[in-house]
Amino acid sequence: MFKKILIANRGEIALRIQRACREMGIKSVVVYSEADREAKYVKLADEAVCIGPAPSAQSYLNMPAIIATAEVTDAEAIHPGYGFLSENANFAERVEKSGFTFIGPTPESIRLMGDKVSAKQAMIRSGVPCVPGSEGALPEDNKAIVQAARAIGYPVIIKATGGGGGRGMRVVHTEAALLHAVQTTRTEAGAAFGNPGVYMEKFLQNPRHVEIQILADEHRNAVWLGERDCSMQRRHQKIIEEAPAPGIPRRVIERIGDRCAAACKKIGYRGAGTFEFLFENGEFYFIEMNTRVQVEHPVTEMVTGIDIVQMQIRVAAGEKLPFTQRQIQMRGHAIECRINAEDAYKFTPSPGRISMWHPPGGPGVRVDSHAYTNYTVPPNYDSMIGKIIVHGDTRDQALARMRTALSETVIEGIQTNIPLHRELMVDAKFVEGGTSIHYLEGWLERRKR
Repeated sequence: MFKKILIANRGEIALRIQRACREMGIKSVVVYSEADREAKYVKLADEAVCIGPAPSAQSYLNMPAIIATAEVTDAEAIHPGYGFLSENANFAERVEKSGFTFIGPTPESIRLMGDKVSAKQAMIRSGVPCVPGSEGALPEDNKAIVQAARAIGYPVIIKATGGGGGRGMRVVHTEAALLHAVQTTRTEAGAAFGNPGVYMEKFLQNPRHVEIQILADEHRNAVWLGERDCSMQRRHQKIIEEAPAPGIPRRVIERIGDRCAAACKKIGYRGAGTFEFLFENGEFYFIEMNTRVQVEHPVTEMVTGIDIVQMQIRVAAGEKLPFTQRQIQMRGHAIECRINAEDAYKFTPSPGRISMWHPPGGPGVRVDSHAYTNYTVPPNYDSMIGKIIVHGDTRDQALARMRTALSETVIEGIQTNIPLHRELMVDAKFVEGGTSIHYLEGWLERRKR
């Protein structure tokens, strides 16, 4: 097992990894930008090293600075968290070539699954169902693009092959709008991801977003840890997640979960990962795989009792998974609300000093956050400042606990999206369960009227 791990991230995930290390008796080194000097995980670290100014490009995306820090602190491994460099195959490669262990998949797996076209082809070969679409990246020939769209049937969605985070995609309803949409998405993809390649898929009208959490080791063992429903989204950004997904028969979930685990064995995957699907009319359609820990991993931890971050570390150290698929049991229901420093309904960022921070407590309540009273939320990064996670024996109990937790939470000095969460927890459709990925945006539009 490692004696010291460098955490190449910030915010709540940096603290989450730090806690996992401490529980395992591993020393942690955190890197931080000048904007994060007062963060909780910096104060709690065994060692903390400033690697640059606030802009991400000069700090959290600065590969030489991160690797140099690992060298001077005698760290043995680097955990990338999520976002930033976590799915950057070049970074994983540089980490390994520098003599450190990358706590994540191999660079080859990251490349394979990071490109949406090669990922889809790998899944088709592994028997994982995919959304009907183009065979690969769209050609330059306009006639071939038009023919592909006709074969798939409108509406279609144009997606960047190297995209992510809800960016680089455009829905097309008519042939007249097709070629302009393809060209615009190519331009955007080239600017945002350094890869102008795009592909086409059938646009599902009213799907849910359901994902399967997997763990795999380098000894060709792979398991899946149940599913999560992440359909409450705005502009493809998740706001609420829960496990298990309400209203989907277990046999349907088990069938797709087993296929995901089998696919991991086939591609030689190592570490934690998430298969993301659209679910409509009883069918699953693969859309992408995230080759890292997810923001919403706590809901899976709450229903399985498995520490996913610790498992990432153990697998990276060469250990075998300590359980088989049959030994994994799901218990109860968990819900997570992402707490963002932003206007609850306009979604404008609200950085600044938190004058009062009072998190909730009680049975089945967990708060993952790096914030505290007098902490200043910097304007330079994502607006998420924490997550409230609850667990109950049933979904109704989890909902009741989340309503209580949100009512207890006090954050003053900045705006947060807690008022939005409080409303959604009593919304009849959400309480019923099974809303589509378009529900929240429609709900917000109706609320404006």
